[in-house]
Amino acid sequence: MLNQIKNKQILFIDIETVAQNAEFDEVSEEMQELWAKKSKYFRTQGQSPAAVYERAGIYAEFGKIICISAGFIVKENDKRILRIKSFAASNEKTLLLAFRKLLTKSYNKQNHYLCAHNGKEFDYPYIARRMLINGISLPKILNIAGKKPWEIRHLDTMELWRFGDYKHYTSLNLLTQIFNIPTPKDDIDGSQVGQTYWQENNLERIVRYCEKDVAAVVQLLMRYKGEDLIEQENIIVVE
Repeated sequence: MLNQIKNKQILFIDIETVAQNAEFDEVSEEMQELWAKKSKYFRTQGQSPAAVYERAGIYAEFGKIICISAGFIVKENDKRILRIKSFAASNEKTLLLAFRKLLTKSYNKQNHYLCAHNGKEFDYPYIARRMLINGISLPKILNIAGKKPWEIRHLDTMELWRFGDYKHYTSLNLLTQIFNIPTPKDDIDGSQVGQTYWQENNLERIVRYCEKDVAAVVQLLMRYKGEDLIEQENIIVVE
């Protein structure tokens, strides 16, 4: 099945998210109370809701998207070229509208797919929820309500690796290591995105990190399909 899907039919994505506010004190009283209820399930004894507020970015109800990077493969002169474009902004609605335009214009057919690592548990539902919160109608490829499982065109490199085993999470970093996929050394990781955004005000640094993960997802799917990796010089970031 996987090998029947052409690379050009797939849009590879990754998202970066942060808490909606820099500090817990900036959150409304109502949302503070709701966060206290939400976070009680993972707070350790003695920890306050404020102490774990950075984790709010994981939840669409308490966080927001600051970057969506999207990659697509094209053939040029018999070479596979991976082009990566990022949608990044502090105004979440602006970037979501731009990303929706891409999906509506270029990835709205029945033979189009999205691909992300842990996308079914995180990226796809997070984007859909934040679109609805921002009053944006869902594009066809994200609007899965009422669809049968085989009608949903969502690929997930983590799910593909499970082979039906649902016992544990396998990180993208681990899979790139065991499949010998070269990845550039970054100066941040996922746990530092919130600090980089709110304290350092360095969205560009986060964008570069997000783009690296998209490239890694692409290369991982190439391994799954038994295809050669895309040459590093053929990975191009476009504005």
